[in-house]
Amino acid sequence: QVQLVESGGGLVQAGGSLRLTCAASGRAFKSFAMGWFRQAPGKEREFVGGISWSGGTIRYADSVKGRFTISRDNAKSTVYLQMNSLKPEDTAVYYCAADVLGGGSTDSQDYNFWGQGTQVTVSS
Repeated sequence: QVQLVESGGGLVQAGGSLRLTCAASGRAFKSFAMGWFRQAPGKEREFVGGISWSGGTIRYADSVKGRFTISRDNAKSTVYLQMNSLKPEDTAVYYCAADVLGGGSTDSQDYNFWGQGTQVTVSS
């Protein structure tokens, strides 16, 4: 079993930055692809970005490309989401997820383990 715990959410003004952290339990972390998703009220959960097990392949949703950066530290079993130039439309609960097959899919159904989520609110 894998447990994922997100932290770093909060309230920020438009144009500001936040760094989300996802800490994972389990020694197999380094073999997992990891993804970040978000869900705004009344909307479906959407893919934000994903990183392969090695960090060699990274994908972003078009809506965050150029503003958000994903990274991982396998020695610390941690994945990060640096969010810059935040906009009010980035307001959502952000989740990290683990894809044990390592494919790094953009489809939430391909992810096996999920964190509890952290709220990000961007004021205008």
